[in-house]
Amino acid sequence: MKIHVVGLGVAEQAILSEEAQLLLANLSAKDIVLGASRQHDTIAHYSHQAQRQALPKLTQLAELFGQWQTQGAEQVVVLASGDPLYYGIGAWLVRTFPFEALCFYPNVSSVQVACHRLGLSLQNVQVVSLHGRPLASLRRHLQSNKTLVLLTDQYSQPKQIAQECIMAGMDHSEITVCEALGYAHEKVRTFVAKEGLENDAVFDPLNVIVVKTSQQTSIYPSAPGIPDVSFITDKGEGKGMITKREVRLAVLSYMNINQDDTVWDIGAGCGGVSVELAYWHPHSRIIAIEHHAERLACLRANQERFGVVQNLSIVAGRAPDALVDLPLPNKVFIGGSDGELCVLLESVWSILPLGGTLTVSAVTEETKYQVMQFVQQRDLKQDANEQSVQLSISKGERLAGQRVFRPNLPVSLFHFSKLSGKVAPHYHYVLKESTNAFKENA
Repeated sequence: MKIHVVGLGVAEQAILSEEAQLLLANLSAKDIVLGASRQHDTIAHYSHQAQRQALPKLTQLAELFGQWQTQGAEQVVVLASGDPLYYGIGAWLVRTFPFEALCFYPNVSSVQVACHRLGLSLQNVQVVSLHGRPLASLRRHLQSNKTLVLLTDQYSQPKQIAQECIMAGMDHSEITVCEALGYAHEKVRTFVAKEGLENDAVFDPLNVIVVKTSQQTSIYPSAPGIPDVSFITDKGEGKGMITKREVRLAVLSYMNINQDDTVWDIGAGCGGVSVELAYWHPHSRIIAIEHHAERLACLRANQERFGVVQNLSIVAGRAPDALVDLPLPNKVFIGGSDGELCVLLESVWSILPLGGTLTVSAVTEETKYQVMQFVQQRDLKQDANEQSVQLSISKGERLAGQRVFRPNLPVSLFHFSKLSGKVAPHYHYVLKESTNAFKENA
């Protein structure tokens, strides 16, 4: 069965290519045209004999394709708003079906049309999709002097966007709402964020929003090394269980996160390392493991505060037991072990792939001794490149009107890159494609 993905462009009546028109004209009565009601209406002027079906949830869609095929359908046409492969259903179809079964018919996207309505060069804007995504995920993008083009849904309408700008300390930001693009009742309206909450204007829910952020300084970080006081902690004012700023910067550098990395942060505390990793690397998967109730609450609060709600997952539990059924990592940071460091080092090392890395922080002499034993094992087996550094930080304070530098406890960082070895024979980890989880079998 062939799956055709037809982009409808941005118009009340779709303007399709000759190839797409010919496709529709040649469909049989057993074939399927799949889309939302509005999408079907946009192609009503192109006649076809196929069955008109409503687009279900994606979790149900793959099974329906099989049913349609058994019922004699040879072709399924999926109607897609705008460009199917630009924040559209096309990406899901490519992940789900063999590419040989797919054929795409591109069209202009709503982002392109919005930029043309406003005279914006597409290469100079940043597109952020909030469609089907948490509103908080916008926060990492709210920085000074940026032009954001937002794809929205019912939870990210103009008033919610204005509220996010105000919360970021950027209430002078200019918000332009491009409503019902391509329709007869199309509108383009602009307001300033701080005025938006006082405005009772009603906007068409079918919209693209353009945000020109102000020159005001955002409360959200624009460079690595988030100040400790910006985090919610169990001791207040950044003094709780977080890896402190200067040490955190070294950890970020050693870990060297890349796109599509899967990272475990074991003993995540209030989330200093996890939040920074997720904030600066939106296309990586960060998994924070913590069991302490108060620190977990702070970790979740920091996840929400910095908007890292898509690529940061929080696991409530004590390692190593809590590691079972998690996605396999290729990079691990151990910031706290709760007395289980020796077990954690061995178990984590056994599942890391070749080229995977393990970074460990140590403060107490007992912890350093345990890590040094691990270093000696790696030296004997010659299966790792190891780097280590001890950081001694002194911070300036005022004492009786004079400046003094008060030292913090030294922190030792150990970084291991795996050169050889294999998964321990008594473990069998199986990735689950549907849940991206793994399980342990004896």
